[in-house]
Amino acid sequence: MRRVFAVTALTGLLLAGSGCAERTDPFSVGFASPAPAATSLTPAPTVTGDAGVCARAKQAGSVAVQTYVQKLAEMLRAGGTGDRGTEKAARRDAEAALAGWRDVLREQSGRATDPRLRTLLADLATEVGGLGTDVRKIDETAFDRLQQRLDQLCPA
Repeated sequence: MRRVFAVTALTGLLLAGSGCAERTDPFSVGFASPAPAATSLTPAPTVTGDAGVCARAKQAGSVAVQTYVQKLAEMLRAGGTGDRGTEKAARRDAEAALAGWRDVLREQSGRATDPRLRTLLADLATEVGGLGTDVRKIDETAFDRLQQRLDQLCPA
């Protein structure tokens, strides 16, 4: 039962972390402000001049967080009912969402021309890489500070 409360609290934190996000955006859950649509031909200008890098990093974050939260909730529900197969598959999917996001952040860090953005994306990749599926180990405060820095460098 404590695990269900933990995922509920985590989901609330993730949703609260999207303070700048529009509620009509289906990808506005999590630690990211609304990401530009994946089909956007002209990324919005940014403080760093790395509009494409910012757009890709934010899009990957929005999708990954949504998947992560859904799979984490699924994992905890399955664990509560004793369905070990579903629990294991959901854990694997949640971890894969984080790994994919981490990889995109690393890739975009390598493409960033602004050293501040390059460093920030590398820091975010490290933080995302350490998240895992143990809700008790998530340091939302540290992650929120990194997200605020990303929002400053990539306000669009």
